[in-house]
Amino acid sequence: MADVPRDDGTRFAHRLWVARESGIVVALALLLLVTVLHNPAFASPQSLRDLLLGAAILVVLAVGQTVVVVSRNIDLSVGAVLGLSAFATGTLLSSAPGTPTALVALVGLGLGALCGVVNGVLVAAARVPALVITLGTLHVFRGVDHRWAGGRQVNAADMPRDFLRLGTSTVLGVPVLAIVAVVVVVVVGYCLRSYRGGRELYAIGSEPAAARLAGIPVGRRVFTAFVVCGALAGLAGVLYAARFGTVDATAGTGIELQVVAAAVVGGVAIFGGSGSVYGAALGALLLTTIGSSLAVLRIDPFWQQAVVGALILAAIGIDRLLALRAADRLRGRSSHGA
Repeated sequence: MADVPRDDGTRFAHRLWVARESGIVVALALLLLVTVLHNPAFASPQSLRDLLLGAAILVVLAVGQTVVVVSRNIDLSVGAVLGLSAFATGTLLSSAPGTPTALVALVGLGLGALCGVVNGVLVAAARVPALVITLGTLHVFRGVDHRWAGGRQVNAADMPRDFLRLGTSTVLGVPVLAIVAVVVVVVVGYCLRSYRGGRELYAIGSEPAAARLAGIPVGRRVFTAFVVCGALAGLAGVLYAARFGTVDATAGTGIELQVVAAAVVGGVAIFGGSGSVYGAALGALLLTTIGSSLAVLRIDPFWQQAVVGALILAAIGIDRLLALRAADRLRGRSSHGA
């Protein structure tokens, strides 16, 4: 066991080095360095604030997606849930401008959680693949949104200024939306790591059949994961309305693929069982930075999609390689123990 660090400092450094999130941090730092060398204004406080503001909504969505993906499922309906919640927020505030922001956030969370209940019931109770279910509910929720909106849109002039200020104000230079995203990351990350229900999601994702044999309530846990994901997508809709001010039935269209990409690039195994919300948040920040950096570097937007696709393939390849190495290590220990 000569390769095992002996003192606490070396052990901490070793864990930091082998952590999947370390690679994302290095890639993010290199990307920022290259962009800043090309255009020093990219490192200005205003530019960094815009970067954090742009990533905040994607981070909230990626955290919710991670809760579902670690249980070996996926939720493709988050973009439609965001759009539905954003339009509901705009409609509520335009019809009742005095509604407290906290109550608006609760309405968004509740609406998103309701959509999550629909997904959770269909996936957990009927045991239908989540990919098929959420692809269907994506269109159902979007259809409901279009029917409700009827071609209308809610403009910033229809919403109170106090609410719109939420999308632009800062605390010590940090956007409020980014602070909300960090709180979501910390709370969900703590729950996944410290509570039995969170740890059981990883067990379900690693081997569902073994989890059932171990007495884990698989259906209930998966149902809860979809409700959490839906609720966070609803919260993201509220943040979307606060940031952009103008919402219609097309809000959040196509963002579900970016959300899945952020989670996968952040080290969350698409086959479940491993990954963290911290990595997913970093993945969302990396994807947002790529979009901003390529614009600064004046590179064709086509290459942005190509880079994201390459990152997804690299993340899946690395995850597969790590899984094979872990399996080889376990077989080696078994043969030595035999």
